[in-house]
Amino acid sequence: MSPRRRSQENGPRLQELYEDARRRYSRRSLFKAGAAGGAVLAAANLGTARASNVPTVLISRQGPAGSALRPFGRHLAFGQDPAQQVVVSWQVPANVKAPYLRVGTRPGEYGEALPAEVRALSSDLAWQEREPLFTISPHLGKAVTQYYLHVRLDDLLPGTTYYYVVGHQGYEPTEFGTFSTAPAVNKAFSFTAFGDQGVGYNALATNGLIADLGPQFHLAMGDMSYANDGEGGRPATDKYDARKWDSFFAQNELVAAEIPWMVSLGNHEMESWYDNHGYGGMRARFTMPDNAWDGSTCIYSWRYLNVGMISLDGNDICYNSDANLDYTEGKQQVWLKAQLEKFRKDPAIDFIVVYCHQCTYSTSGNNGAEVGAQKRWAPLFDQYQVDLVLNGHNHVYERTDPIKAGKATKKADIRSTVNPVKDGTTYITAGGGGESINSWADSKIGDSYFGNVKDATATMRVDQEDGEEKLIKVTWSRVRYRGYGLVVVDVTPGAKSSPAQMKVRALTETGALVDEFTIRRERA
Repeated sequence: MSPRRRSQENGPRLQELYEDARRRYSRRSLFKAGAAGGAVLAAANLGTARASNVPTVLISRQGPAGSALRPFGRHLAFGQDPAQQVVVSWQVPANVKAPYLRVGTRPGEYGEALPAEVRALSSDLAWQEREPLFTISPHLGKAVTQYYLHVRLDDLLPGTTYYYVVGHQGYEPTEFGTFSTAPAVNKAFSFTAFGDQGVGYNALATNGLIADLGPQFHLAMGDMSYANDGEGGRPATDKYDARKWDSFFAQNELVAAEIPWMVSLGNHEMESWYDNHGYGGMRARFTMPDNAWDGSTCIYSWRYLNVGMISLDGNDICYNSDANLDYTEGKQQVWLKAQLEKFRKDPAIDFIVVYCHQCTYSTSGNNGAEVGAQKRWAPLFDQYQVDLVLNGHNHVYERTDPIKAGKATKKADIRSTVNPVKDGTTYITAGGGGESINSWADSKIGDSYFGNVKDATATMRVDQEDGEEKLIKVTWSRVRYRGYGLVVVDVTPGAKSSPAQMKVRALTETGALVDEFTIRRERA
């Protein structure tokens, strides 16, 4: 039996491990972070920009003067309706008084100060005593507390560029950021995607590419900061330093302060020291739509013009890193089916894009393909003609031929066109965001990409439900590239003479072309 596989009869789930640690820990107050991370958003009003009417949550303590505490790590997210809803989030190095956001439609002309909600996340330094990721100052104390600030803006004007500043008592901002809401009518747009970014020079390179491309939004498909340097959900063996998230947000501010990042959960986001199935930290740091059900984390749907977007939690169906396997007890599956049906019946939606961390199909040997996704999700993707599935997890780029019922329906060469109505769903692994590069299950097949095409039968590795590893020969691995980069999708609305289409490209971190193909829905 695989050493990763826990016994369903005897092994505890991640939430059970958390509850056990909470009972045993002497400083139980440190575990209140999950509640703070799940708090709702702050209240304020600004003309057409309106924030939710909910009390601000603050934690008081002595600290440096406000003027010495500079905001950092600004990051944006869309709400369920990106034409009207945007969340502005940022971080401060210590507790501050009266944090606020001001926003307007011209630089320098901002409305009233909108109070921000503070989500204080406390992390015990003893969690990383075994082998710290970074040097710990002997003067730091017993724990580190991070302060994440959030303001959700509702009732914004569609197709409008806004300018904003963030500050607090004692600190008046001089730098502004911008964001743009989705237009009210269909027009061409683009978005980018990658997973497994990490912190470092490779991650900076892919960030620079996002900035050059200027997409309307970016999808970050899990395994984001690698503050949890382990499998995830294994408190006895995982190494963890919550402060690495500070470096992550500071690194990404270059692009995330002006381009909304829509995130999914990876196995490294199973930070088992926090509540909410190990997701208390994520609930503190990010504000996603989370509209699947009350209390869901990074499971949500939204629509940008003619594209319906669905974010899933692959940890729920993952046998490869199974600490949260089946933790939703079927709720995610039921919700996914209902949401796919809703999207496919919506005449305003041409394409459905699903994004999550774990790979339904992959020939990488490191994490392999996920049999849980193949058995539970892929039949739904077939039934509702999902156009594109984007994943990370394996640190490579790989594109499949269009697949139905687990088999390729046609050979889709580079720069070919796929019709999902008759051809099926295309699956892309885009895990080259910046962390270390993985290998193929069969090292003999090599890479195959634009300018270097090498067709080959590849090997898919899957961890079975009984824990055994299985190797399967497949012919659908059409493009393979071991390197850093991202996916960019250019969406063009339909016209009288032509249907809507998505041109999908994979680029290296320097912008070189790896892959390109077009998805065009043409009904018989």
